[in-house]
Amino acid sequence: MPRSLWKGSISFGLVNIPVVPYSAENRNSFDLTLLDRRDMKPVGFKRYNKESGKEVTWDQIVKGYEYDKNRYVVLTDEDFKRANVEATQTIDIVNFVRAEEIAPTSFETPYYLAPDKHGEKGYALLRETLKKTGKAAIATVVIRTRQYIAALIPWSEMMVLNTLRYANEIRSSKELDLPAKHEKSAQVTPREVDMAMKLVEEMSEPWKPERYKDTYHEDLMRLIEKRIKAGKTEVVTTPGKEEGGEKPGRAKVVDLMALLKRSVQQSGHSKHPAREKERSPRRKSA
Repeated sequence: MPRSLWKGSISFGLVNIPVVPYSAENRNSFDLTLLDRRDMKPVGFKRYNKESGKEVTWDQIVKGYEYDKNRYVVLTDEDFKRANVEATQTIDIVNFVRAEEIAPTSFETPYYLAPDKHGEKGYALLRETLKKTGKAAIATVVIRTRQYIAALIPWSEMMVLNTLRYANEIRSSKELDLPAKHEKSAQVTPREVDMAMKLVEEMSEPWKPERYKDTYHEDLMRLIEKRIKAGKTEVVTTPGKEEGGEKPGRAKVVDLMALLKRSVQQSGHSKHPAREKERSPRRKSA
C-alpha cells in the first residue's frame, strides 16, 4: 500500500468528500555517486555553520525566512500547517472547465485520489458527473509547503489530481518560429494530408502504456553491466564513435509525399504479413 500524503476532503459547493491523496509517480532514475577523478573516491557534502565552520547535524537545523539582512523568522512544519489549516487539508474546487482546454504544458505532477471513510458515494458522484460532462474540476490545494492550482480528472474508476503550472510559470511561445498556414513553405497539399491521415489510421491502436519501455534506462544499465564484466569499474571515458558519440550530419531535403507513401506501405505490411507474402512475386523456376 503506497504512503498517503495526508487525509482531507474535496470541497464541492456545500459538499465535502473525504479523500486520501497518494503519489502516482514512480520515476526511473539512477542513484549515482559523485567521485573524485584523481583517486575515484566518493565526494561528500557537509552541512556546516558558515561562521564557525563546524558541521551541523540534521536535528540542529531549522528553516528560516530572511526578512532583513542576517535576520530570520524561524518556521517549523507545524507553522506551515497552522498558517491555514483548512487550505492544507482541502482540495477546494473553484470551477469547472472542459478537459481538452487545459494546455499540455500546464500539467505537472499526478496524484491518485481515493475516497476516505464515508466518502465513497460523494466520490463516485463527482467522478461520474465529470465523466458525463467531459469537464475537469479546477481546484486549489496545498502540498507540503506550497499552494497549487490543480485539475481533478476522472480516469476509469478513480479520480486523478494533477497539479498544474501557473500561467506565469509557462514560458511564452510567441518567439518561436512556427509555420503558419499562409506561408508558402508550410503549405501542404490535400494529397499529403490524405496520405498522412492514412498513415495515422494504419498506426492507430488502443492505448497500452505497459508496452512502452524506458529503453534509455535499460541501455545504460546494459552498458554498466558490460563494464563490470570487463573489469572497467574505475574508468572515466568520453563519448566516442564506439559509444554513439558521432556528430549528426546536416538535414537533407526530403520528398514528404514519397516518405508518407513508404511509411503507409511499411505500416500495412507489418500489420498484415500474410498479405505481403501474397503480393510478393514468385520466382520463376530455372
